[in-house]
Amino acid sequence: MREFSEQEMVRRGKLEKIKEYGIDPFGHSFKTTACASEIRKKYENIDHDEFENINDEYTVAGRIMFIRKMGKASFFSIKDRTGLIQVYISVNDIGDKNYELFKSADLGDIVGVKGKVMKTRTGEVTIKCLEYTHLVKALRPLPEKFHGLTDKEERYRRRYVDLIVNDDARNVFLMRTKIIRCIQNFLDKKGFCEVETPILTTLLTGASARPFVTHHNTQDLDMYLRIALELNLKRLLVGGMEKVYEIGRTFRNEGMDLQHNPEFTMMEVYEAYSDLEGMMDLTEEMYQTIAKEVCGKTTFNYLGHEINLDGKWKRISMVDAIKDQTGIDFSKNMSLDDALKLASEHDIEVQEHEKTVGHIINLFFEKYVEETLIQPTFLYGHPIEISPLTKKNPDDPRFVDRFELFISGHECANAYTELNDPIDQLERFKEQLKEKELGNEEANDIDMDFIEALEYGMPPAGGIGYGIDRLIMLFTEQASIRDVLLFPLMKPENDNKN
Repeated sequence: MREFSEQEMVRRGKLEKIKEYGIDPFGHSFKTTACASEIRKKYENIDHDEFENINDEYTVAGRIMFIRKMGKASFFSIKDRTGLIQVYISVNDIGDKNYELFKSADLGDIVGVKGKVMKTRTGEVTIKCLEYTHLVKALRPLPEKFHGLTDKEERYRRRYVDLIVNDDARNVFLMRTKIIRCIQNFLDKKGFCEVETPILTTLLTGASARPFVTHHNTQDLDMYLRIALELNLKRLLVGGMEKVYEIGRTFRNEGMDLQHNPEFTMMEVYEAYSDLEGMMDLTEEMYQTIAKEVCGKTTFNYLGHEINLDGKWKRISMVDAIKDQTGIDFSKNMSLDDALKLASEHDIEVQEHEKTVGHIINLFFEKYVEETLIQPTFLYGHPIEISPLTKKNPDDPRFVDRFELFISGHECANAYTELNDPIDQLERFKEQLKEKELGNEEANDIDMDFIEALEYGMPPAGGIGYGIDRLIMLFTEQASIRDVLLFPLMKPENDNKN
């Protein structure tokens, strides 16, 4: 049994007093007629003296965020989902009993107010309270007004309090909703169909990642939480749904940092008869649409850099980007021994399952290039070894038709000209099994049902996956993924105390 603080004890005493009035301290439904921002906006440009001829009444509800008690008349502010509005309350307007009820109110309590709109001499739009309704007693005090929740761990752990006291946090999540709606509208207008596919799966496919493992009791079957959305959406292309997308939760049993959370939101988009160029054009247009329609600007301060989303974005191959930074030209034919020698000379550690030229090219990219890609850049031409689901480049089969979008040194999207050759796809899956045997925990399983689907014929297609959380980070100018997730994964509080 926890011990209550002095403030909590006082609030519990007031709760009993509310009960003595015959009022439920945790309230019932309450019908409002307007929200705070609507009232403020409607009357903010009307002069104080003009209110003598205005008798408009409104009913509002919200959480008490400020109280200034002054004997028989007081001011307080309530906050609803749209913001704050001031209330003037007087014993002359609501009577002794209701005013006594008001005097028992604390910061954080939720109340309803019906009254006439007015404006104070300082110019603040205010509701003159004619009816006061207690709705909910807050038994815990809010954080101190001027400091709020300054500890980031506490903000993430008690997001509900963060949203009460931190308008910036609340605005980020309201913006997140608008951005996702904008994406849906953008794709819907282009003829895409939004779908939902299973989260539970029996095979590890669609990406290179460690999974979360669970168990289905009735079937006595070990299952994975999906690491990607890809293969089911491609099955839909086979079935004739030529333009599909899904926005959904995805799970990867990996570390946590400013860019990664084990549970995150992905969007994958597939378009029959498109290709890599089509996905680049779609991505540019989508980002620029969000910037203009939701944010009203095309320049963003993201991870310490000023990012400009306007115009055509840079497009460069992986081998050219490495050559620009190191002088090494991996576009030339190279033996594995030569590649291993170059890695050793550049202090690049190569794991057993990475002992191919393609993997070594990728290791050079990660060391020398990735963090230099600041402005929006489409990096294409990945080695076939790191892209098991992608169509080979017809001019150089060592590489595939794939790109990644990098902004501020971080990957934001991953796109392909999709592999639709079932014979080639089966060989790629077999190579993944060999990597798994060599210790690659992120290698894919063989999905024979997917191979069967491809044997019915999948149209040529372009596909792309977006990290929605990172996209939101850019448009809301946040440095940590935890600041755009309502409830990021946290260690249990007891673990932190041990």
